[in-house]
Amino acid sequence: MNFSNFESLFRNKYISVYIMFPLFIAGLCFTMILLGCSDTSNKNKSDVPQDESVNSTKQKIKIGLSMASLRVERWHKDRDIFIREAEKLGAEVIVQSADEDAVKQNEQAENLITQGVDILVVIPENSVASSRIVKSAHAEGIKVIAYDRLIKESEPDLYISFDNEQVGYLQAEYLLRHQPKGNYFLLGGDPGDNNAHLLRKGQLRALKSAIEANDIKLVAEANQWAVGWDPNDALNKTEQVLTQTDNKIDAVVASNDGTAGGVIQALEGQNLAGEVLVSGQDADIEACQRIAKGTQTMTVYKPIDLIATEAAHAAVALAKGEKVSKATQTINNGKFDVPAIILTPIQVDKNNLDEIIIEGGFHTREKVYLPE
Repeated sequence: MNFSNFESLFRNKYISVYIMFPLFIAGLCFTMILLGCSDTSNKNKSDVPQDESVNSTKQKIKIGLSMASLRVERWHKDRDIFIREAEKLGAEVIVQSADEDAVKQNEQAENLITQGVDILVVIPENSVASSRIVKSAHAEGIKVIAYDRLIKESEPDLYISFDNEQVGYLQAEYLLRHQPKGNYFLLGGDPGDNNAHLLRKGQLRALKSAIEANDIKLVAEANQWAVGWDPNDALNKTEQVLTQTDNKIDAVVASNDGTAGGVIQALEGQNLAGEVLVSGQDADIEACQRIAKGTQTMTVYKPIDLIATEAAHAAVALAKGEKVSKATQTINNGKFDVPAIILTPIQVDKNNLDEIIIEGGFHTREKVYLPE
């Protein structure tokens, strides 16, 4: 190879290296950029939950619903509506019913706590005995809602109910309007239920002026209470009062529809059903049937879909550590001003039975108006 050929070859190789080296460097940089982007993408993906359903399951709120009883018709509706609304909000509900046994309810609540509920919603059998539930739950950092009945001697986180004193007032006020004079028998609910005492307070407030004017007289003035809200106890006590007064009763302020049923059974035994005015509460199907028939005068309707729905929303909010914006009032339970949501009850008689109960979807016409 002569010198000129060697020089030509060298120049060609030099030029090739000169051209290829920058291309190699550029390619290397581009590859590193791609790898960097890939790492960043993978890193970002690792920061995002890979399975949202897994996370949602882990964060699913568990609500314990501790019920005093399911013996009264309305509590079945409360339970079903509450569960349906809570599940819409992504929560799970565990239900326990104590069969009107305060000791059993406390034991069941302890069981719910051990199951890891995030919040307890309690319909107390006994307003004092249930204070233990609140204390046990709070010891585990679990909040408690008192549903429809106030819990005493403790500090529940929320109370949701209707204005129960107003319910009692509406019962007696209605009867007084339609029977302004005569003998009145006041039949209370269970003495261990704080609501029974609130109802009595409202009833006496409505009747106060008429009592003072001697327009009405309270017969069997010794406090009469239907233990456990039992219709049979209401029947027995009404029979006793009818005997004591020689059937001279013009109105019975019965505190709920179950006890009203016992009262009316006693009146039927003396052929007085439909002659004596009888109040009630809850708009139970049998009470609505009696109103349609004319043996029960009125009931006080507390829209159950409203209280159950509000309670479900409040339970989920408190379980998340949020405030309940609708708790704009407080109710003192003897120890503590409990934040409260207080709802409005409605008087129902034969005149608005269709509008409120049937058109409102609480009961169907077929169930209320039975064939003769």
